[in-house]
Amino acid sequence: MAGHSKFKNIQYRKGAQDKRRAKVFSKLGKEITVAAKLGLPDPAMNPRLRSAIQAARAQNMPKDNIERAIKKSQDAGGANFDEVRYEGFGPGGTGFIVETLTDNRNRTAGDVRAIFTKSGGNLAENGSVSFLFKRVGIIEFDKSQLNEEDVIEASIEKGADDCDISEESYEIYCDPANLHNLGESLEGMFGESKLMKIIWKPENNIEIDQETYAKLERLLEALDDNEDVQDIYFNFDILDEFLN
Repeated sequence: MAGHSKFKNIQYRKGAQDKRRAKVFSKLGKEITVAAKLGLPDPAMNPRLRSAIQAARAQNMPKDNIERAIKKSQDAGGANFDEVRYEGFGPGGTGFIVETLTDNRNRTAGDVRAIFTKSGGNLAENGSVSFLFKRVGIIEFDKSQLNEEDVIEASIEKGADDCDISEESYEIYCDPANLHNLGESLEGMFGESKLMKIIWKPENNIEIDQETYAKLERLLEALDDNEDVQDIYFNFDILDEFLN
């Protein structure tokens, strides 16, 4: 069950530095609003909303911002956002899945296509990349507060498929259908998780060199800067020496 953390290589999200905080909060707020609009505005009765709020708290989003985003879901005449997934290939034959929330499909499709093209990649038909990934649930706990043996033992007992261990976190993977039942069980034992959501996990990661990573970094940054892009998944390892 235990192993080197791979989640940081699955989902790319910059930290909320001061100069980027407004954009990060805007994306988090959009997800909260959509989650509340699609279900009930009560996180106790809406697993997706609960997960969105957890993600917002992990980025230190103020409580007032979270409450405003929930309230916005009840406003008459508010913007309607569609969930649209894009698949593409980046430099080095790497695969990408890009999840968006958009109020204008044509604009978002054009923007995402242009980003891939300018970065030496190409947008592809849906299904041409996603078969390289597996849909899984992830539950993340702060490592500093918990005993490793207790977390691994409980995860196995409650039906988890895998558990990766990083310097900061325990990342527990499971069948998407079991995510919230498993999450509630583990939170009852260990307290609130840092993250609980369904993600795309690559079946295998591609090895890349530093030159290719430099090109991929530009692609990742351009995608992350787009206001409609919510989550980015990819199938290559970001080695520590590339980040120094």
